[in-house]
Amino acid sequence: MGTHARFLFCWLCLQVIFATVLSDVWKAEVVSELKTLVSSCVVLPCKLQYPGKQLPDSRIRGIWHQQAKHDQRIYHEDSTEIADSFKGRTRLLGHLGEKNCTLEIDEVKNHDNGPFCFRAEIPSIDKYSFVESCVALSMMSAPEKPKLEQMKTLEDGVPATFKCSIRHTCPSHPPTITWSRSNSEATLSNRDILHGNWEVESLLIFIPTEKFDFTDLNCTVSFHGGLQSSVSSLIHVKRKANFLHIIISVVAVLGTSLLFGGVCYIICKKYRRQTQDLQSRNASVIWSRMSRMSQRFRKSPRSGEDEPDHKVPWNHRRNETDPHMATKYNYY
Repeated sequence: MGTHARFLFCWLCLQVIFATVLSDVWKAEVVSELKTLVSSCVVLPCKLQYPGKQLPDSRIRGIWHQQAKHDQRIYHEDSTEIADSFKGRTRLLGHLGEKNCTLEIDEVKNHDNGPFCFRAEIPSIDKYSFVESCVALSMMSAPEKPKLEQMKTLEDGVPATFKCSIRHTCPSHPPTITWSRSNSEATLSNRDILHGNWEVESLLIFIPTEKFDFTDLNCTVSFHGGLQSSVSSLIHVKRKANFLHIIISVVAVLGTSLLFGGVCYIICKKYRRQTQDLQSRNASVIWSRMSRMSQRFRKSPRSGEDEPDHKVPWNHRRNETDPHMATKYNYY
């Protein structure tokens, strides 16, 4: 192989190598699809890689456009280049010098479906549209219901914890959460759960009492844009063990038992006395009857005392009873 041919072969190899390297450097990382709430906002996370050393924001121009129509720009640093339906509703949240191309779309409309793609331009160096990495939006006309978690058992006077949470895609204007217990302490937090989704949660701590038993606890979520969603839970409060109540109950039971026992004792004693009186009276009556009967038996002929007179003829009795008749009989 001649010198010229060898030089040409090396030049072609270098071109292939540099072309491969340069094509790998231009890169954008986005989420392919996001669910978003109409009337709220949505943040499209985006990371950028470009060739060469890191440049300041002023040296890089960032553009977001429709995938099918590059001239339909939804964001441009020159507001006159933005489509009328997106004017005043989009802004770049990231810093391009830090390779962050994150975009916010506010007041989401039901026709903001996309897909949307990012384009980077480095004046006098290069420009690139990442049409192979675009974001599509899935619209929700109504918000989802929040998730309410609570302790299984609530006791009177014991602090209880409740957690209300909701997923969203608007970290620049996160939802707010309010509770129906206004005098209770609640803490709010907003965390990234990856892939463009965020979760805001509120932890409520309050001390339940008997008056909260069988009442509703409400958690209301207010979204950026005005929509709301709420969830409620019925509270059951277990009464706290009170030794005073137990002592009072025991004393009441013992007092009732003693009172009932005393009444029964008095009634039984009175009944026994009456029974003894009746028995003594019956015994005296029987004894008197038996004594009278014994006296009668003592006066009978068998005893030889107080025997009645023998029967005499009638005429003898007449003589004995009528002295005049006796005299008369003597004259004859």
